[in-house]
Amino acid sequence: MFFLSFLLQFIYYAAIYSGVLFLKDFGNKNISKAVSVIISARNESENLKFFLPFVLNQNYKEFEVIVANDRSDDDSKDILEAFQKRYSNLSVVTIDFNEKNATGKKYALTKAINIAKYEHLLFTDADCYPVSQFWIQSITAAYSAGKDIVLGYGGYEFKKGFLNKLIRFDTLFIALQYFAFAKLGIAYMGVGRNLSYKKKLFVKHSGFSGHMHILSGDDDLHINKISNITNTAVTINKDSITKSVPKKKFKDWIVQKRRHITTGFYYKFIHKILLSLEPLSKLIFYLAFIAGLVFCKYVLLLISVFMIRYIIQFFIIGLFAKKIEEKKILIFIPIFDILIPALNLFVIISNIFIQKKEWN
Repeated sequence: MFFLSFLLQFIYYAAIYSGVLFLKDFGNKNISKAVSVIISARNESENLKFFLPFVLNQNYKEFEVIVANDRSDDDSKDILEAFQKRYSNLSVVTIDFNEKNATGKKYALTKAINIAKYEHLLFTDADCYPVSQFWIQSITAAYSAGKDIVLGYGGYEFKKGFLNKLIRFDTLFIALQYFAFAKLGIAYMGVGRNLSYKKKLFVKHSGFSGHMHILSGDDDLHINKISNITNTAVTINKDSITKSVPKKKFKDWIVQKRRHITTGFYYKFIHKILLSLEPLSKLIFYLAFIAGLVFCKYVLLLISVFMIRYIIQFFIIGLFAKKIEEKKILIFIPIFDILIPALNLFVIISNIFIQKKEWN
């Protein structure tokens, strides 16, 4: 069991995850494509005040920004009106509380997409900001013949503390997975913090129909639905990255993960299998290693194989972290490699017993 689980782990890292090391950097060359940047915001007045200028002041020839103000009861309306007086390319879609079928973010995004003037849509969240003024340019540079979707990296700000490192490593590893699978032609998700696709693709697949009733999934379930073996590109250019403000409390982060993990139940069967085998083989690897130390006489062989896996893991994750400029988390790999799968299992089990209203 130890060697079989090691073999499966080796396949994931050496044959699948290593693909991210060979992702093409498309740079931020001049592109003539006009872009509609879409942001859904609900009670995000403070975030809009600080982060919206990062989007509005992008160095790009032709783009518009559409903010869907989704049933906000703070001062978002006033802040957005003030921005509109300063920026002629900012449009606002307001969703009222009494609006029929106003069920959440997907409804708000749909209204914004419907009024978008341009074919290329670029999505981010109100609590995010692009790290570069060439963000739009860098994302659109990844479009090429036959590509209708571009996946970008949405990371979290560096802060002091263990929780921040845990959140950033979790985000890093999730990106490692969905970038690698996209490179193999089996893209299964993107993140709404940094995602682009063509409007015609949204229309062709009837938007979010089929999962509109699910609270989350405007990014991963939608990509799961519209992607195919050839239409998805990935960019890791340093200018294409967005950053978000991380949760400060462990409880808040777990609530966020509960919401995100629920969508995994609706993935395609092949994606469920591939995403389940890796943590399962990891669990077996650790348990078999511990049992081997107790009952097997070839302890040095076991330790050698154990270290080989860690060296491969450090190498691939380390190089990927360098590419997307994530810092000071690699030393925690031995801890997070065990802790994060355990937390994910806890979240999956707890979701069975916790009602949606408690974590929405």
